[in-house]
Amino acid sequence: MTDRGKSALKQSETKFEVGPSSMRWENKQLIIDINEVSSPPLINRIKGQIRVTPSAITNVELPLTKDGAHIWRPFAPISHISVNIDRPGWQWSGDGYFDANFGTRALEEDFSYWTWGRYPTTQGATCFYDATRLDGTELASGFNFDINGNAEVIALPPKTSMKRSLWAVRRETRSDQGTSAQQVQNMLDAPFYSRSAVKTTLNGETVVGIHEALDLTRFRSRILKPILAFRVPRRAKWKFK
Repeated sequence: MTDRGKSALKQSETKFEVGPSSMRWENKQLIIDINEVSSPPLINRIKGQIRVTPSAITNVELPLTKDGAHIWRPFAPISHISVNIDRPGWQWSGDGYFDANFGTRALEEDFSYWTWGRYPTTQGATCFYDATRLDGTELASGFNFDINGNAEVIALPPKTSMKRSLWAVRRETRSDQGTSAQQVQNMLDAPFYSRSAVKTTLNGETVVGIHEALDLTRFRSRILKPILAFRVPRRAKWKFK
């Protein structure tokens, strides 16, 4: 959306504001109000609201490095989501999730590559986190979540390669032995990042979930970072009314 300075930030126990957009907890729902300007070349104002209703909030935190400098926090891996954006056809509701990454260092300082996937199943949701750190060590984790927020560490099915993204970002996920995975919808494609809907097979069940691949070696490039600044507008000043 938009990078903003410190003056554009407000935070309380139940609300987080950045400029004209905000997130707040209300009646056990996460309500996200969007009021932003899209990136070039199609510059338009985007306004609307997203409501996320978790089935439960988990207490799971996954350290991504040994010193805990990076943490994955799956707040609500199983949720209902409703979207209402002020454009024709941009209204829908269905399966969703809410998670976040936290860190005290830049990602490119510790990682060269990672993939992540979240797949809804008949029992809840399954998440995979795989990463290659700059020191050569590997992270490989998998969890099953149920509707009550309980998490279970699972034995990992094998990795399976997928077709590269439009920008030739390498992609892989997990699937049952002898099965494959494939993209069913492109969602975001950048020179260093891919997000898409992916179909795979887990425990004999065909599932479609959200997958991302991040090439941090590319992201560190002096050529790509200026492109990112162009795609994400920056506003240094903001005053709340």
